[in-house]
Amino acid sequence: MSGVSQVNAGRRADQPVLVVNAGSSSLKYQVVHPLSGDVVADGIAERIGEAQSSITHTQNGRTESDELPLPDHQAAIARALEFFTANGVDVAGADLCAVGHRVVHGGRTFYRPTLITPEVVEEIERLSTLAPLHNPANLIGIRAAQELLPDVPSVAVFDTAFFHDLPDAAATYAIDREVAAAHAIRRYGFHGTSHEYVSATAAEFLGRDYGDVNQIVLHLGNGASASAIKAGKAIDTSMGMTPLEGLVMGTRCGDVDPGMILHLNRVAGLGVDAIDALLNKRSGLKGLAGENDFRTLTEKMAAGDEDAKAAYDVYIHQLRRYIGAYMIELGRVDVISFTAGVGENAASVRADGLAELENYGIIIDPDRNAVRSKEPRRISTDDSPVTVLVVPTNEELEIARQSAELV
Repeated sequence: MSGVSQVNAGRRADQPVLVVNAGSSSLKYQVVHPLSGDVVADGIAERIGEAQSSITHTQNGRTESDELPLPDHQAAIARALEFFTANGVDVAGADLCAVGHRVVHGGRTFYRPTLITPEVVEEIERLSTLAPLHNPANLIGIRAAQELLPDVPSVAVFDTAFFHDLPDAAATYAIDREVAAAHAIRRYGFHGTSHEYVSATAAEFLGRDYGDVNQIVLHLGNGASASAIKAGKAIDTSMGMTPLEGLVMGTRCGDVDPGMILHLNRVAGLGVDAIDALLNKRSGLKGLAGENDFRTLTEKMAAGDEDAKAAYDVYIHQLRRYIGAYMIELGRVDVISFTAGVGENAASVRADGLAELENYGIIIDPDRNAVRSKEPRRISTDDSPVTVLVVPTNEELEIARQSAELV
């Protein structure tokens, strides 16, 4: 038997999977049955590393919340396990098929779900230089789960995998070829698990074959990305070599002139680490308005805060640039889907992002757009040539399915 077969002997795809999704400032966790999608328990810790964090846990129809400092992801995982225990679930003794982990950057090495071994952990750690806000957080979840559940296989599902086969024209930066090859410099793309799930769900919602649909998917959360999917294949995406490129995000700048980095070094005297911290942690909405939580940003806008309004305008401007570019690149757009925290909940972002595009076949129904729901829904008019959807993402279910399929 192979090593994988020996580890996974006797496991079944109908057993639940514990999914650990550690982001830059959040931790989602879920115990879910991959075949049915039934959730045993789930939770989310938010604003990790800030002065006041929160964690919400739902199990047996009961939701509990706690406001407390969570200085790091290790503290968040520890609190989540306390919730499980208090609700009568011994995660360590659960009949799990696998533990599935979201890992942001797989480089060119990982482009399929991968059984986690010491060598895989070492490579994920090496790739942390490409995703310094994420891979280290992902590794915390991996190490904690392996310590808790040493006999259950841990599987890594990589955010970059869905974009592994981007066309060369979309994946290549116009720099010296030898330098790019020597240092693995190319566009990788991220949020791939979400883009894959949402695009497949959108096609299913429309009752169409996945390979027949041209789509734009807008994953708008604290991290934000856009993708162009033509006939079932990703042909472009906004994030690049790292999750820093592309749309304006909560704390990340998105697209900037590379010359600005040289200017900050030469004129402002900022070193590499200081520039890294500036662009990753003190830019985006937080840099422009002092606030990266979109809910608080909109509250400030309503109260007349000019910085908040300016930050929102920059956010929408960049979003529309990418939508327009992908419409041209695809040639024909069948569906545009909004997803993730902002995309699913901020009706103003959807309306403003697609405003005055009726001549391009995009007609939003204001009443439909105002509806809040956890189900996929149409927000365009019935006669809109381009269908616009809100599709709640479910990265955890996608990770569970891929993990179960592997083991």
